[in-house]
Amino acid sequence: MHRQRRKIPLESLAPVLEVIRTLRGKNGCEWDRRQTPVTMWKCLAEEVYELQQALAEKDLENTCEEMGDVLFQIVFIMEIFHDSGQIPMSRVMDTVKEKMIRRHPHVYGDAVVKTRTELLDQWEQIKTREKNGDLRLSAMDDVPKGMPGLVRAMKVSKSAVKKGFDWENIHQVLDTVKSEMAEFESALEQKDEDAIMLEFGDILFSLVNVARFAGFHPETALARSTAKFESRFRLMETDLAEKKHIPWCPVRIGKKCFLVPGQKSP
Repeated sequence: MHRQRRKIPLESLAPVLEVIRTLRGKNGCEWDRRQTPVTMWKCLAEEVYELQQALAEKDLENTCEEMGDVLFQIVFIMEIFHDSGQIPMSRVMDTVKEKMIRRHPHVYGDAVVKTRTELLDQWEQIKTREKNGDLRLSAMDDVPKGMPGLVRAMKVSKSAVKKGFDWENIHQVLDTVKSEMAEFESALEQKDEDAIMLEFGDILFSLVNVARFAGFHPETALARSTAKFESRFRLMETDLAEKKHIPWCPVRIGKKCFLVPGQKSP
């Protein structure tokens, strides 16, 4: 039995657009009037990270707010292009609608897919057909260079996989991680700063592929672990302040932050 879908009040977007137009209008805000798609991208990127944190923390209230912030930035950029006459909003909507329908022939057409692999293969085949005549010669041409490191590493890895370049299983990737760790330790012993950085990068790239095989995004995993560390650190700060402990050192911080639940402090 299918759950009845909630109706989406599209008219609720109109007041948001009106706010943006007022802010950018003659009697609006100078800062908003001066913004360009490039400057607004920086704001959008920040909001996306804040949304990611809210999602990682499973904070529904904050997720609602951050989704609104992301939406506002996107509509703001769309309005700049619309107002200049370069890209009408209707064109943006029509383009994404047509693309999604075109890429889901098993929903909007007669195509039949039985497995997740077939579904993903179909998606890639359609993308390839769409780009016929494009000057892109490499699978890597689709990977934006401005992406954050972990995000770009994951996308590069997935692009390589599409061309058949991959490990056979996660155990082979873990062996690669161990090999890279040994090379990193060797670089540390030799005190070769450039090699140390490169080998550390190789470790990270290998771990990205461990995450890919395990079925999660490394950026999400790191965000959750960082949030966990931050939460424990804040609790430790509160505990030390209340008990008036002597000034703590890194070792003390480490022991305090990584206590197993129920374990007593040393």
